[in-house]
Amino acid sequence: MVCFRLAPVLRVKLFLVCLALGAAQPFTLELNLTNSEKATCLYAKWQMNFTIQYETTNNTNNTVNISPLDNVTYNGSNCGDDHTGPKVAVQFRSGFSWNVNFTKETPNYSIDRISFSYDTKDNKTFPDAKYKGIVTVSDAVAVKIPLNDIFRCNSLLIYEKNDVVQHYWSILVQAFVQNGTVSREEFLCEEDKSLTTIAPTIVPSPTTTPTPKERPEVGNYSVTQGNSTCLLATMGLQLNITHDKVASVININPNTTDVTGSCQPKTAELKLNNSDIKYLEFVFAVKNENRFYLKEVNASIVLANGSVFSTANNSLSYWDAPLGSSYMCNKEDTLSVSEAFQINTFGLRIQPFNVKEGVYSTAEECSADFDLNFLIPVAVGVALGFLIIVVFISYMIGRRKSRTGYQSV
Repeated sequence: MVCFRLAPVLRVKLFLVCLALGAAQPFTLELNLTNSEKATCLYAKWQMNFTIQYETTNNTNNTVNISPLDNVTYNGSNCGDDHTGPKVAVQFRSGFSWNVNFTKETPNYSIDRISFSYDTKDNKTFPDAKYKGIVTVSDAVAVKIPLNDIFRCNSLLIYEKNDVVQHYWSILVQAFVQNGTVSREEFLCEEDKSLTTIAPTIVPSPTTTPTPKERPEVGNYSVTQGNSTCLLATMGLQLNITHDKVASVININPNTTDVTGSCQPKTAELKLNNSDIKYLEFVFAVKNENRFYLKEVNASIVLANGSVFSTANNSLSYWDAPLGSSYMCNKEDTLSVSEAFQINTFGLRIQPFNVKEGVYSTAEECSADFDLNFLIPVAVGVALGFLIIVVFISYMIGRRKSRTGYQSV
């Protein structure tokens, strides 16, 4: 899933970045709002967390880190009407709420205002708080986006006001969706534009051919929820990237790759990262209540020349299998995310839902494996048939020779 960055970067310091990405673990939020005709009017996917400082009864300052990890609801979110624009409202944990409003002024729409509220009467979260009550921070954002474009911001943005530092990243959002179809035209935040336009050291005019690499090592990945495993993945991954006319091939080493993710009733996420891969995210979804498939891939990768390649596709349809089973493809297969990014998979097996006792369920095989399994017995049958024909012909020739011998006697 993806994340939100709606605010200007104020007083960005290294310790805040580390705090945002380390101390308070993020959770991907996703919302698909529909109107009375069941057509999508707003789509949002983002990550966020908060750092709050408060005064205690001893006149000292305490700091807490908050992430929307549990009890998440979206009550109050709506598509808007002729007088008001769409709104995303999120409630989580005990007494926390977050809202963002959107406005439209053709030819653009805007992420207008965000607000965050918390209740210091929650003694578990705010022990010994001097002030007891609801605190709200709110400010205008005014991020303008062309109508029918989807806003993307993978970079970390930090917004600080009063005693609250808000962190937003991996944002994907579109308000005022046209004809119920989320756009594939992306409008990048300025921070992402600066990442994707870093000039490489050498830019040859023709596209260079990458040096062929050996097969990647097959690794085992898993996501846990509570004390149980909720997602299993086994695969070797080879990334094929074309960026600024330079082609690169990257094999993922499972021994140096970190794994995170999340599991929800109808969505699941597997996220990989290492020293070269800022994130490689696979998002799975349920369709027709009885099958799962790979719906989305998001990636941000540091290339050998120091530039950063980022891409995303949230309208994929790969690795389709029944719920309660796993998907398997032993042969090399190619997952095409975009014209500039393909993933070669080796020894693939994946189960993002209904994992029981930490082991794979019965697998549905890909067509490449099925063709191989089908062709082997066919080839054996053909060979046996040919052998029988050869034996029969040899027998007939030998028999004719025997008769000829008898006649000459």
